[in-house]
Amino acid sequence: MTAETSGTAEVAVRVRGLEKSYRNVAVLRGVDFDVARGSVFALLGSNGAGKTTVIRILATLLRADAGSILVDGADVATQATRVRGSISLTGQFAAVDEILSGRENLLLVARLRHVKDPSRVADQLLERFALTEAASRRVETYSGGMRRRLDIAMSLIGDPRIIFLDEPTTGLDPQSRLEVWQAVRELAGNGTTVLLSTQYLGEAEQLADRIAILHEGRIIVDGSLAELKQLLPPATVEYVEKQPTLEDVFLAVVGGDRGTTDVGLGRPAPMREEER
Repeated sequence: MTAETSGTAEVAVRVRGLEKSYRNVAVLRGVDFDVARGSVFALLGSNGAGKTTVIRILATLLRADAGSILVDGADVATQATRVRGSISLTGQFAAVDEILSGRENLLLVARLRHVKDPSRVADQLLERFALTEAASRRVETYSGGMRRRLDIAMSLIGDPRIIFLDEPTTGLDPQSRLEVWQAVRELAGNGTTVLLSTQYLGEAEQLADRIAILHEGRIIVDGSLAELKQLLPPATVEYVEKQPTLEDVFLAVVGGDRGTTDVGLGRPAPMREEER
């Protein structure tokens, strides 16, 4: 498989021959991939694989040593200002002000970006990310998932066409992770192009339309989940008793709320009367 997107889908991000070294250590050794507009693209790799370096280069925060990178049709090296006007970046840790309320965080960013009617924009994002009830509370009282949802909401102010999420669920508990997954699904559902870096296999499997595996500075495979599964021998059919996973048990016990019914993880079946 190649890094080319299938069909005639419009490309939001195109990377060719991307290279980056730190002193004598080559981190990226010729990275190639495309991200189709309106899709969720997962850059999957272990710690130190170079995922954050790729995203920092795409976001114009770091200069590549070699390669051609187009983001929303603009060259990252020569049209950085235009690129910045099309994107938003959410890093590995939520960039929110804990002293302010959720609504005040959104209003602050809206005013800094000179958007029209900041109050309306803030209220719409609070509703979209299920934060309306907590809008007046200080962010220091928010859960990890709520902070992440607020962080993503803040990154959407100004209607960026492309959003980069750099390991957005790092350090989150299972419930918070599911909340963030749901937020990413909603982004894609509204037509936002999402480039997601992650080290979690399940995260890429649940969210991505296309997955690229970054290993030792190169993309070694790139395709849909179905295409990647074809790289393995055909599955053999075995009949086994399926036991609930620890995640199933956790979600059943805590009574997961937002996003737990549609992420495909499943829950333990209700006990029959004779089992109670």
